[in-house]
Amino acid sequence: MGVLPGFMMMLFAAYASANVGPLAPETVSFLQQKPNSDTDPQQVHVSLIGENQMRITWITNDANVPSVVEYGTSPGVYNFSAKGENTSYTYLGYRSGQIHYVTLGPLEANTIYYYRCGTYGPEYSVKTPRSEFPITFAIVGDLGQTGRTNSTLQHIQQANYDVFLLPGDLSYADTQQPLWDSFGMLVQPLASTRPWMVTEGDHEIERIPIVITTEFIAYNARWRMPFEESGSSSNLYYSFEVAGVHIVMLGSYAEYKQNSDQYEWLQADLSRVNKTRTPWIIVLFHVPWYNSNAAHQGEGNDMRAAMEPLLYAAKVDIAFAGHVHAYERFSRVYMNTVNPCGAVHITIGDGGNSQGLDSDFLDSQPQWSLFREASFGHGELTIYNATHAHWSWHRNDDDASTMADENWINNLSLSSNCTAEDY
Repeated sequence: MGVLPGFMMMLFAAYASANVGPLAPETVSFLQQKPNSDTDPQQVHVSLIGENQMRITWITNDANVPSVVEYGTSPGVYNFSAKGENTSYTYLGYRSGQIHYVTLGPLEANTIYYYRCGTYGPEYSVKTPRSEFPITFAIVGDLGQTGRTNSTLQHIQQANYDVFLLPGDLSYADTQQPLWDSFGMLVQPLASTRPWMVTEGDHEIERIPIVITTEFIAYNARWRMPFEESGSSSNLYYSFEVAGVHIVMLGSYAEYKQNSDQYEWLQADLSRVNKTRTPWIIVLFHVPWYNSNAAHQGEGNDMRAAMEPLLYAAKVDIAFAGHVHAYERFSRVYMNTVNPCGAVHITIGDGGNSQGLDSDFLDSQPQWSLFREASFGHGELTIYNATHAHWSWHRNDDDASTMADENWINNLSLSSNCTAEDY
């Protein structure tokens, strides 16, 4: 090994030691999962593309496996076939498996499709979302891959949901690339059966000074979202629509100030929303804009100052965030003041990560903080119609999922309290 490569590896080792920390015992056990052969699909997950299409993503160790998905509406009967593309990436001495992307569609709404990846191998099934209300979202951030994560996923699997939303911090690989593989295998039982729509958190950055200067290498390769379809230039922020809901996934770690690409894209995206077609607008990002927890105080202030006026003008109904490893629900708020025309903010960074809970809240609970608790769990949002939605937070109580907080949310666009004059 030459002097420069040796120095770079030493630098990487020092960086990893300082920024990653020891793996939880539960995490190590997930690493033992292996596919039966190099041609077998693994880490299968589904995402939405447009109104009636889905993307199937999976990985094989064999680069010669075709990027083809066969599918149909009956088990073992594949009346349709779609071809896609594939890629791989390197990260220091690690090389990923072949990552396949295939788009299916047009698909019927609220229908179970049976599919197999690569023209052979096991059969999977996925249920397409409804095309109209009601629709249910399972929502949680900061998942990781611990025993606590497994409990959260089991509870979500028991829920009758249509789409999963994750506001950042997926695998907690933190430069240790095999943990991306173990995370993909851990979530496959859920992510292969319902669409998973995600945005990035700080644990997806994986930049190492001098050694790795490109950010989000693994995240962008493994979790491709429909950014191009929504007019975005980056996989770190995008939007999509499903069953009367316009959902915006923002990037807390992409430039967001006025005149930035993300800011201008968001402004244009929100201006195109048809409130007759999609009366609900939901936004997700990683770093919370409102936070009464001692952890990560003030980290979202700059992004809030830049982008909150856009959300307010567009009558965004709900904003979800992660990052803080706890649960907190806020009133409608705008510019640090309770405001009936602002968005309901919810922090849901309690998925089960290896770093533990953020248990210290500020002694003085702000007026706009309505419920806060440092426990692991997940949330469920059911939008019943154009005017009413029900939110519930489910705490992980050992093997049980216990609903510990709930709230009915009225849609802003039809509220007499928030007319155009309010803006």
